[in-house]
Amino acid sequence: MNTALEISTKNYADDKLAIKMALSHMETLVGSVNGYLLSEPYSKFGWTFFKVALKPELQDGIEKKFADMIEKYQWSSPTEKFTKFMTDYFKSKGCNVVIKPVA
Repeated sequence: MNTALEISTKNYADDKLAIKMALSHMETLVGSVNGYLLSEPYSKFGWTFFKVALKPELQDGIEKKFADMIEKYQWSSPTEKFTKFMTDYFKSKGCNVVIKPVA
């Protein structure tokens, strides 16, 4: 499964840097390189939105390494569980963002 996440933030510059650092750390944890792509941002109503596309190697590594943590989330679908896990991971790294999966 290939996942894209839409990130919403009120502080784009700081949160973009924090997300890049968090994803770089995650790549190191799971042994992946160049595992994500960031889209161009756009702003609306004081929020900035951009997408993060996780490449299969990074996503598979995250799902395998953190499977026990991801399974504990009480959401209905694997995509929602993964999205909630990534939201909590980013928040633990100092990112004040809202994340939703992109279909």
